[in-house]
Amino acid sequence: MSVNVFVNNIEISVDPRISVLQACEIAGFDVPRFCYHERLSVAGNCRMCLVEVEKAPKLAASCAMPLMPGMRIKTNSPAVRKAREGVLEFLLINHPLDCPICDQGGECDLQDQAMVYGSDRGRFREYKRAIEDKNCGPLVKTIMTRCIHCTRCVRFANEVAGIADLGTSGRGSQIEIGMYIEKLFKSEFSGNVIDLCPVGALTSKPYAFSARPWELKSVESIDTLDGVGSNIRVDIRGYEIMRVLPSLNEELNEEWLNDKSRFSFDGLKRQRLCDPLLKQNDKFVQISWLKAFDIILTKLKQSNNNVTGVVGSQCDMESAFLLKTLLSLFGKAKVSGVNKNLLTNIDFEYLYKFNTKISNIEMADSCLLIGVDPRKEAAIVNLHLRKHYVNEGFKVASIGSFLNLTYPCTHLGSTSNDVLSLTQGQHDFCKVLRKSKRPLIIFGTNFLDLFTENTARLIIDFIAHNTKVVSKDWNGINFLGAQASQVGCAEIGLSSDTQSDKKSFIYAIGDATIEKKDETCFVVYQGHQGNSNALKADLILPGSAYTEKEATFINIEGRAQKTQKVLLAPGKAKEDSAILSTIIQLVNEDVSIVNSKFTEIESFNTTKTNFFKKDLSSKFSFGKVQNEFLIASSVNNFYLADPISKASPTMTKCSKQLLSKNPFVI
Repeated sequence: MSVNVFVNNIEISVDPRISVLQACEIAGFDVPRFCYHERLSVAGNCRMCLVEVEKAPKLAASCAMPLMPGMRIKTNSPAVRKAREGVLEFLLINHPLDCPICDQGGECDLQDQAMVYGSDRGRFREYKRAIEDKNCGPLVKTIMTRCIHCTRCVRFANEVAGIADLGTSGRGSQIEIGMYIEKLFKSEFSGNVIDLCPVGALTSKPYAFSARPWELKSVESIDTLDGVGSNIRVDIRGYEIMRVLPSLNEELNEEWLNDKSRFSFDGLKRQRLCDPLLKQNDKFVQISWLKAFDIILTKLKQSNNNVTGVVGSQCDMESAFLLKTLLSLFGKAKVSGVNKNLLTNIDFEYLYKFNTKISNIEMADSCLLIGVDPRKEAAIVNLHLRKHYVNEGFKVASIGSFLNLTYPCTHLGSTSNDVLSLTQGQHDFCKVLRKSKRPLIIFGTNFLDLFTENTARLIIDFIAHNTKVVSKDWNGINFLGAQASQVGCAEIGLSSDTQSDKKSFIYAIGDATIEKKDETCFVVYQGHQGNSNALKADLILPGSAYTEKEATFINIEGRAQKTQKVLLAPGKAKEDSAILSTIIQLVNEDVSIVNSKFTEIESFNTTKTNFFKKDLSSKFSFGKVQNEFLIASSVNNFYLADPISKASPTMTKCSKQLLSKNPFVI
């Protein structure tokens, strides 16, 4: 159903549920606004979007005005223009004239509208109002005198982030936006209020006084600090990253970005590996690449085919595949992924993917979380869950640690026996799952790490057969991997943990974790961060970070995405795939198959999801676990969950302040 309306005498047919402002945009006419945002509720308090509607007694706020059939709208009549000039004059009454030092300069909506509707002089002669700045934490800088009270930040905090800390106090000329009591803005998405603010009232503290937007070059890429693969825009000046902003992707992160992905890029400048290093007498000395390659080849030939590889969270698919290819030349080598106990039968995609897909979360009617904290492990997923709760009010329950998810969540228990009792129908939430047409069950990586493989499989199969979690058009079995390379490791057939075996040669890549090794074992560490894992190696090869290479990463739902090369790697560091390709070529092997391999990578198809054996669950009964154990999330500290964030001074400050009981004591 549609209605016909006229915008500046142009007839268009539109959905009657949209507003006048949206209809004007469809017709191709831009309407200025400050308070209106497509993903927030309508406030209608800036009055900048006034339009003239035929036969209406006065001008109407187009963002809050519903459409009527045959409505005639004028967006640039003399009356409209005069009203907007008056509104803008009122907004500028108390606004400071500090554009030359404001970080919003060049990207400021108020500047843009002042150029169109602003006057060349002010008529206000009284004293201007000044407001004390608020302390929102280490990420958001406030200059509240610039605030025009659009309330975008307030609505975002309450509606999207789920943190009801921001609000308004006072009335009229005394109105202020801030915290009701002195506290920090503790949200994983606090940085998004910087993007939402149409003026310079909220800006980035780490970015303050660093650059101007016209000095920056922007490159579209993806984030690799969690398994979601949020789309990002990296702004650089010269040879330095100045800021990271979200890039629009409706199926993943929409237009939001978590604070870790936004602010942790300063960790790329610290603790970097810039030269090949060889351990001699417990000290590392610089060596050439030729010598490093010679040592690797020598050690591989001396290994007696007793070699293994370890892939870390920052490893791209090309490098993981090349490592597997290299080690396979020296016997039946195993390469372990980021999961210690990844289910070995990786032929079934439902065992390691987020099968529902993030964009389909809003189709679910109930949700069960087992051993996972989506707020810490994949903040974007938690944002989608909250959005669905706000819109539909669906029920969420969890087994594991007590969770603070910004929306109600029923805690069903914390131990392995609570999971098994769920399969026996001993929880009230079992009734909810059975009645649900599209239930959503999300397992954490610790679920696979703590349970044995057979038990984990039986639990999954039992749930699948006793609920409607799997049907022809729905697969609600999901695994939430917190690491960027987790699904990619499974896609190319990496096995479970192999470090416990006695090996004579270990090749670790992508900032992988190296466990205790035999003294006779030779360890090669290839990564970009010099941390405790690098210290355990005998040979260190400087690799590249995700901003320094064009590489493929597969996110939790099986979506293949490529990072873009923003900067050159520092020093003598090289791209990870280039290092491994060189080693393979030195042993005279053909690497032409690598290019064709990755053309086969496709996104997961939710229609191919019914892999469960029939009547499997009826043949097994689950008793009590003799050695009961706790089920907890794999991520304890959101701000320090990966090698890059751990090296970031900004994330360290966030961890100390935002997670502290005394946040104002640094």
